[in-house]
Amino acid sequence: MRSFVDEVILQVASGSGGSGCVSFRREKYVPRGGPDGGDGGRGGDVVFVVRRNLKTLAHLRRRRLLKARNGAPGEGRQKQGRDGENLEIPVPPGTMVRDAETGELLHDFPGEGEEWVFLRGGAGGKGNTHFKSSRVQAPRFAQPGKPGAEATLRVEMNIIADIGFVGFPNAGKSSLLRALSRARPEVADYPFTTKIPHLGVLRRGDMDLVLADIPGIIQGASRGAGLGHKFLKHISRTTGLAFLVDLADATWETAFPVLLEELRRYSPELADKRRILVATKLDMEEAERNLPRFLGMFPGEKIFGVSVFSRKGLEELKTAFFALAGTPSGGGLP
Repeated sequence: MRSFVDEVILQVASGSGGSGCVSFRREKYVPRGGPDGGDGGRGGDVVFVVRRNLKTLAHLRRRRLLKARNGAPGEGRQKQGRDGENLEIPVPPGTMVRDAETGELLHDFPGEGEEWVFLRGGAGGKGNTHFKSSRVQAPRFAQPGKPGAEATLRVEMNIIADIGFVGFPNAGKSSLLRALSRARPEVADYPFTTKIPHLGVLRRGDMDLVLADIPGIIQGASRGAGLGHKFLKHISRTTGLAFLVDLADATWETAFPVLLEELRRYSPELADKRRILVATKLDMEEAERNLPRFLGMFPGEKIFGVSVFSRKGLEELKTAFFALAGTPSGGGLP
């Protein structure tokens, strides 16, 4: 299984400023040259940068202490020390940075390309050139650089998507994502094939929708059963939800109510997101036979039946997904 890391604790520190220099001119014919000590360089900043190609926080998992470079000390002849190199911390879209102790949200990265300077580096100290006066002609002191700042952070990642696929293991979420986009999640006929969230893009004309295949939820997920909390939190940023129900499965009659209740126990707001129901695997005889009854069980819901193998119902489902992403908020399509 590929490593999917969606939460890390990081200790970060900006660089300290370089010390100012104590120096005097030493040239032939200038026996009493004045002070010429340069300033120290500024310490590097701690900067978070959003990178679209990143899908997890796995690259930060073993990097517990991250520190920007210190500024270099000043030199003679009024040469300023080099500024310390910034520390760039790349994160995927949908990342949230919190104070590790209080849980306070410090910054939220909703999209790509954003940069956020979290800690500024310390200022460089002034060289002895700055301290010459009529009373002190040859100052033999300079300022030390200012220290950098430190912090301990909890960095969390939430999937951002227009439509999140919700369903029990082996409900057909990965197969549907493959059928509607170029995403290639693993597909097999056993539960828990998907162990990390996968994203795909559904394109129609000049419009795009981001679809998220969320790993299968099991009963008790809201109480932490399986990887419940890890999976459920990734649904929180989706615009709408598609509940996938395998009509060939023995538990098809109770699947949607149980899934909805798990979401409601985890977060009432999550359960109230716009949604549609998708009856899957209609290429199988028993699923086709159960479809009419399924349609009658939930009269207040929008229900679509599909088969990814025969492609039955996929065009109608695409239209429904675009409508779901663009309709006013509410617990289902109007």
